[in-house]
Amino acid sequence: MGFTRDQLESYRGSTVPDLCGPGVRLLFVGINPGLWTAATQTHFCHPSNRFYPALRKAGLIDFDLDASAGMTDAQRRALVDGGIGITNLVARATARASELSTAELKAGVQPLERLALELEPAVVAVAGITAFRAAFTEPGAGLGKQHRSLGRASLWVVPNPSGLNAHETTSSLANWYLEAAVAAGIA
Repeated sequence: MGFTRDQLESYRGSTVPDLCGPGVRLLFVGINPGLWTAATQTHFCHPSNRFYPALRKAGLIDFDLDASAGMTDAQRRALVDGGIGITNLVARATARASELSTAELKAGVQPLERLALELEPAVVAVAGITAFRAAFTEPGAGLGKQHRSLGRASLWVVPNPSGLNAHETTSSLANWYLEAAVAAGIA
């Protein structure tokens, strides 16, 4: 199943519910949903996104995601039961993260802090250094564990898995995600 440009545009501004539950130890934070993600109601879902292939390569999941259909209920349960949750800094779907303002990114930090306090994950991992720097007003931040925490959670920055991020490969993403998972105690 594919989508036409008009079909995808109809999802502009839509939201995708957080994928979380009790026992989440590693909370991945996307920048915001893309239009394909909104259409499938599955975080990090686009045929060129390497999030799920990287999780699989890291040994954190044992399924392949069908980007044309999105996650099945069984896959959602497996992810959460494995201690992994997913949310976003900004809830509204756009074609590109560059459509977001710095103010929107900054406004996403407080709800993320509340979610971290509620879920009590060991690690909160923001996927995207540029968005992290803007949202958290940390212009010199690098990848990896940060000097501050979020609630009781260690705050990490991991590379964005978007196919637009040519600096990373599925293998390098897997290494970062595994490192965060080890810190969270789920690998």
